This record gives sequence, structure tokens and C-alpha cells, in this order.
Amino acid sequence: MSQLPAYRFCPLCASELRWRTELEDGGPKSRLRCSSCDFTHWNNPTPVLAAVVECVDREGQVLLARNAAWPGRLFGLITGFMEAGESPEQGLRREVMEETALQVESLDLIGVYDFQPMNQVIIAYHVAARGEIRLSPELAEAKLLAPQKLKCWPAGTGQALAQWLRSRGIEPQWFEPGPA
Repeated sequence: MSQLPAYRFCPLCASELRWRTELEDGGPKSRLRCSSCDFTHWNNPTPVLAAVVECVDREGQVLLARNAAWPGRLFGLITGFMEAGESPEQGLRREVMEETALQVESLDLIGVYDFQPMNQVIIAYHVAARGEIRLSPELAEAKLLAPQKLKCWPAGTGQALAQWLRSRGIEPQWFEPGPA
């Protein structure tokens, strides 16, 4: 509970939300709750989609991108939030198209990973894609690397990249991102 809550007031009646412990199916659980109307802020993790984009028309190089909002020059996978009414596969096709303009040929699930620092669940896919790369304003720059040259990071999508590399018979190389 050290993290500041995203909500301070009830979205139903506008009363202040307070931490309150109640007995739930799994036992006592402390959550932000409204004492006026009994609204509960569940604070469930957000599904985030991640793509290891393999450019099949560029000798299988993998596309990494740097988000314009990120400090420094760290590059990562193409990611985005799943929207209501779409499957993970539909969402990832949309994200890859929106952020890179690449045409997705196929999707294969790599795995599902928790990313607790951001209260997210990452659903990661290998994406075979082709076409001219045109970055959205959300991305500052991109680079293409042969799978053998990729370096993985210890959290979140870095674990997905490592698992994909292992599936290709490549032992992942690791690096620790430094302070921004």
C-alpha cells in the first residue's frame, strides 16, 4: 500500500475512498473502498501486449524501438495496451500497424509475464512482419538487429525476448539498464 492510489474518490458517488480490509473469497483483503456506497476499487493488473517483431523481409532481423517518452537511449519491444472488445491477437496486430506500419503475417504466443512495478500483465508474441517501417510519433527511433546480437533486460518484456531467443537455440545475453 505504499504506492499512491490511482483513485481518491468514488466514481459512483464522489465520496472519498479509504483503505478498508474485508473478508473476501480468498480471506481478508485490503482495498480502496467507499464507505458511502460500498464501491470497491479492485486495482486489477492491466493487460499489455508486447511483440518480438521479426522482419521476415530483412533477413529475420528484430525490430527494437525507443519510446519518445523514455529517458536515455533504451530500446525495447513494440508494446501497447489491449483495448476493450479486442483479442490479444487483434490488439497486437493493431499496435504493430499503428506504431511501425508493418504488415503482420503471423503471431505466435511466447508467454505471459507479470510486471508488478506497473501493475501489468504482459502478453508477449513473436510477430513475423514485413513492409516499410514508418514510426508513429510515439516512437523516437528504431533499430534492426540480428537475433544473435540482441541483449535482454531483466524485467517484463526482456524475459519474453529471452524466452523467444531460447526457442531459436540462442542463449540470451543480458544487460542491466543503468539509471536514466
